[in-house]
Amino acid sequence: MAEFTLPKNSKVQKGKHFASPGAKQPRTFKVYRWSPDDDANPRMDTYEVDMAACGPMVLDALIKIKNEIDPTLTFRRSCREGICGSCAMNIDGTNTLACTKSIDDCGKSEVPIYPLPHMEVVKDLVPDLTHFYAQYASIQPWIRTQSAPPPDRERLQSKEDRAKLDGLYECILCACCSTSCPSYWWNGDRYLGPAILLQAYRWIVDSRDEDTGARLDDLEDPFKLYRCHTIMNCARTCPKGLNPAKAIGEIKQLMLARRG
Repeated sequence: MAEFTLPKNSKVQKGKHFASPGAKQPRTFKVYRWSPDDDANPRMDTYEVDMAACGPMVLDALIKIKNEIDPTLTFRRSCREGICGSCAMNIDGTNTLACTKSIDDCGKSEVPIYPLPHMEVVKDLVPDLTHFYAQYASIQPWIRTQSAPPPDRERLQSKEDRAKLDGLYECILCACCSTSCPSYWWNGDRYLGPAILLQAYRWIVDSRDEDTGARLDDLEDPFKLYRCHTIMNCARTCPKGLNPAKAIGEIKQLMLARRG
């Protein structure tokens, strides 16, 4: 018999409420909490933050919560500049970076914050990215060559060839796109997902790489590449404004071209 409800130990419970008495500009944040150290269900803790003494980004609020309200809150963060991708999470219903998401852009009075969806959770807002990084390693993301390197200079490329990397090299592997993709939810064990396929195309299209055929051979698989159904969630959610679906389409075009 099919089961259409979550197991009891997976149901998210109502959590603690942390008030902020005397706050001049209170804003409420509902944050997903779960720890592997006990048998408790996940819960949503509610924090009132005084925006008069807080920075404008969601990451500022999370740091303020951890520093001043609840030091047990766990999340990843590093650069605070939208470069490292560490603080990727689901904020107000969208996968994005906490450091570049303005609190003012969150429409509701309460701002819900969850870890990236459809990933195992290490703790609180920290997803387990082990499989994601293993998939990245599987595409061998470096220049692969057969010819000897030039003895007196780097491997050069024209400005036109360099321009082909625009819209690809900016990917920071935050996993926002892959974790917003229904195809990746369903087949994440075998489908590489939009982030990794965009990275794969970045090396395929690099004029300095000499292993294009082998790279395409490796992607010629019913699941690795062809589980993409052009749903476009990836392009809509990318915090860097990239279009992984376009890169996937370009790979498919190269597959067709070499068959002809």
